[in-house]
Amino acid sequence: MKAIAINGSPRKTWNTATLLKKALEGAKSRGAETELINLYDLNYRGCISCFACKRKDSDKFVGHCAMKDDLTEVLEKVVSSDVLIMGSPIYLGNVTGQMRSFFERLIFMNLSYDEGKLNNFYGKINTGLIYTMNITQDALDKLGYKYIFDTNERYMKLLNGESESLIVTDTYQFEDYDKYNASKFNEKHKAQIKAEQFPLDCERAFQMGERLTGICNK
Repeated sequence: MKAIAINGSPRKTWNTATLLKKALEGAKSRGAETELINLYDLNYRGCISCFACKRKDSDKFVGHCAMKDDLTEVLEKVVSSDVLIMGSPIYLGNVTGQMRSFFERLIFMNLSYDEGKLNNFYGKINTGLIYTMNITQDALDKLGYKYIFDTNERYMKLLNGESESLIVTDTYQFEDYDKYNASKFNEKHKAQIKAEQFPLDCERAFQMGERLTGICNK
């Protein structure tokens, strides 16, 4: 049993990374071998539309990406895993560029262009998506981000497993708010959320990892 977490944040010790580590702890509690991969440590690009994974004369690339870069080994690890948990902060209304490029490479190589066939993936990977953001839950609802999250979840189901999302709002962004031009945010309120709500979000992340791994054991 293997559970992999993909960190799409440039920060390795902040909100997103902390939640991913908690999710892996949950997976480990159910007997999974775990690994955390930081996308910002890697040199790679998004899909370049080479269509090698769709060519009739290139069966070896069906379900595999033909591009060779730092993401090549990561993708091979992912398709042989049982649980995949991805985490990203929300930048300008969407996941980070690194996470988006990872999505493109992972999903497109497994997406079928044949009539009546959704995918070329014959395994089963349960997936979790963790999103962290500065905005409040009320603002999230008004801005329509749910469409993006639902779309990502739908694509993850092409890996033939269960998929779920954890949305964490109103996060604490700086170690010292006094050092930044950020007067629209109430540091006292942010600190309170960090002290009271974030531990609950960490528990939800743990439960996600535990639950997705538990499904594999059934």
